[in-house]
Amino acid sequence: MPAPAPREHQKRVACCYATPMAAIRGMVEVVLVVEDIDRSVAFYQDTLGLEPISPPALPVKFLRIGAARDGVPQQVVLIPRPMAAEQPLVRTRALHHIGLEVAPQDYEHERERLTGLGFEIRGGEHPFMPVEAFYLDDPDGNEIEIAAWRG
Repeated sequence: MPAPAPREHQKRVACCYATPMAAIRGMVEVVLVVEDIDRSVAFYQDTLGLEPISPPALPVKFLRIGAARDGVPQQVVLIPRPMAAEQPLVRTRALHHIGLEVAPQDYEHERERLTGLGFEIRGGEHPFMPVEAFYLDDPDGNEIEIAAWRG
């Protein structure tokens, strides 16, 4: 007979799945470790149109997604690898991709614009939502999804 699961694991599972998360309003940030901070800022600012919002002297770069609004802005945060190496990471983390939304009327223009800039564009299909999407990679190889709602 196998040993029973550790009690702490049972508490964690019960906590994580039994507690409603109704207070969560949205995504605040995606934080990426990057090899070359200037190259990555150029990609997210010049190519994708995100606006830097952190003080220029700050080594970690915060870029706002979308227009300014009340509350916490949605952001991509870029951390130079040497700084991240100083942080004690409990385990290896992996990012699958970042999804960014464009208005349906801007979708084809963005696809053509990014293709014209030399990015390799890959198609994709959402498994259940009426979303049209394509993918490209940032300078560090992180996959970026550009999506438009078609519902």
